[in-house]
Amino acid sequence: MFGGSRISLASAAQLSRRLATSLEAGVDIRRVFAREAVGGGTLPGQLEPVAARIQQGYTLSDALNSAGNYFPPLFRELVEVGERTGKLPEVFRSLAENYENQLALRRSFRATIAWPMLQLGAAIFIIGFLIWVMGLIGNMTNSEPMNILGITVMGQPLVGNRGLAIYVAFIGLMAAVILALVQIVKRGTGWGQTLEALMLRIPVFGRSLQTLVLSRFAWALEMTLEAGMGVLEALPLSLRTTQSPRYRAMSDDVTRGLKQGREIHEVLRDARGFPASFLDSIEVGERSGRLPETMAVVSRQYQDQARQALATLTMLAGFAVWAIVAGIIILMVFRIFTQAYLGPINEALQGV
Repeated sequence: MFGGSRISLASAAQLSRRLATSLEAGVDIRRVFAREAVGGGTLPGQLEPVAARIQQGYTLSDALNSAGNYFPPLFRELVEVGERTGKLPEVFRSLAENYENQLALRRSFRATIAWPMLQLGAAIFIIGFLIWVMGLIGNMTNSEPMNILGITVMGQPLVGNRGLAIYVAFIGLMAAVILALVQIVKRGTGWGQTLEALMLRIPVFGRSLQTLVLSRFAWALEMTLEAGMGVLEALPLSLRTTQSPRYRAMSDDVTRGLKQGREIHEVLRDARGFPASFLDSIEVGERSGRLPETMAVVSRQYQDQARQALATLTMLAGFAVWAIVAGIIILMVFRIFTQAYLGPINEALQGV
């Protein structure tokens, strides 16, 4: 039906906003999805099976679950809670705000990192061009071509067509390795948890990354508790929503602790992944019986911190890219100076 695809962040935000607006206006859910299935904006045809099931008498949560993983787990589970509690419009409004906030953060990051990445791409292209040109010049002058990188593969200098092919293959391999590492972290395998643990240990970068993760957790916990979901369901779901292998791995231990009758701040403290101030806020909310309201305040605070953290991460990423570009330029200048200037001088001196 939906294959292996998944709704995009932008589409989820737009759909949630439209559903919230329609339901708050009192439009029947069957009519809402019938309209979405016909003219669903960014989702033409994708919502037809969901609309058909609703028309057959299924609940919205059952209809969404029939779509497999097309809709995120948080989306589906909050819709179910919203149906049970009669807060479906509020749920969709909060989901829309969450997805819109994530989109804004993502666009800000991409806009800031675009120029450094363009510089890196230009540097990679120029190196490849020089490798090819040096081979061409060597062939035209019947002389030994300049190996500007100083790298040899199986005894052959990295120049000319062969050198360019090897260079392109190497760049492709590096890109594939980076993408594989990103997927490993996303899937939360053992390697993913190890990589994330290493990243969290990096000064400044690690703290910024943890702030982004905690902002997702605080928002999800606020939403699930406010919608009426029980703590035993809300806490593990909120941990999974962080998209962090480290925090998702805490789910079983947290669930076990809650079933033993322990309080939330106690099981989270034992998980050793939360700042003391965060745990203190949860403890105050539990003791006062106002945990959803407390998490709403904490969520807003961490969302503000998340924007600052993303700005920091963007700055660090930009500096890293610029450092790579600067290193490439320095290497090229040094190699060309050595080969084109110092090399002939040394040969002349040796011949004297």
